Amino acid sequence: MFRPAAVEDSIVHIQSLSKIYFVNQQEAGAKATVHGIFRRKKTPVQAVDEISFNMAPGEIVGFLGPNGAGKTTTLKMLSGLLYPTSGTVTVLGHIPWKREKTFLRQITLVMGQRNQLVWDIPAIHSFELNRVIYRIPPDDYQSILKELTDLLELGPLLTKPVRNLSLGERMKCEIAAALLHRPQVVFLDEPTIGLDVTMQRRIRSFIAEYNKRFGATVLMTSHYMADVEALCKRVVVIHHGRLLFDGELALLLQRFTSHKTIIIQLSECQADLKVYGEVLACEDGRYTLRVPKAETARITERLLADLPVVDLLVEDPPIEEVIDRAFTEWNK
Repeated sequence: MFRPAAVEDSIVHIQSLSKIYFVNQQEAGAKATVHGIFRRKKTPVQAVDEISFNMAPGEIVGFLGPNGAGKTTTLKMLSGLLYPTSGTVTVLGHIPWKREKTFLRQITLVMGQRNQLVWDIPAIHSFELNRVIYRIPPDDYQSILKELTDLLELGPLLTKPVRNLSLGERMKCEIAAALLHRPQVVFLDEPTIGLDVTMQRRIRSFIAEYNKRFGATVLMTSHYMADVEALCKRVVVIHHGRLLFDGELALLLQRFTSHKTIIIQLSECQADLKVYGEVLACEDGRYTLRVPKAETARITERLLADLPVVDLLVEDPPIEEVIDRAFTEWNK
């Protein structure tokens, strides 16, 4: 069962963290435009609203929420790129926005929609630049580079100009560049965005292996629920900047799942299965039914007794559906 890490045992400690942006507002029309030159109207926007949670050493935590929930803003504050409006944060015992060298050498932030590699030169040259910035000894650098190259299958990519790499190839190089100094805390913001299914799987496998080998603590946002299911036992969910859930992924699924899916393969087609539940799909004698969770056992027994069942599978609904349901209920 999930138990929050105590403050003294936490690698990441967040207490009542808030961030407010002030956005310029201007009405349409020439008069409003002239007026706005001399007196701008600013509206406060609460991007993060007093969230609190801790992370223990070696945890991989999924940080979930819809677009605009405050996930990226939170990661930027944790990595020292933004100052908070209020609240306290420590990462590895450091206050991130002080940007101390000992702190920066132990963390990294990977953003799927941002480039750190120089576009017109081979990735290996950007790696060498990072080696100098982080003052990695040459022997250690070669050892780490070989390990990352093997894990991510980078060999033929290192000498190509970054502009000639595909999105998936570039993302692998971006991740390698961010991990050359072997950070103990890794913040990942949509690391698999835009990648095909095969490349997503490879990136997930690499993250899991890096966590296993080096005991790194990982906080990861993703819109691909396969990332979360594969890597995260615990999830933190925020919406409109507020923390809504912090706990085991299994508990989130249980809390917001009111039904199960039954998939049956019949030896012959049936005219109508609506008497057993909502029919979601039917093809070549394979039926997918949605049934109330409390009725699953009884309906399964009926199906086996009444129909020529060749195969039967009971599943929870996809996690995407559960998250959508959770947001819908929280918005009520």
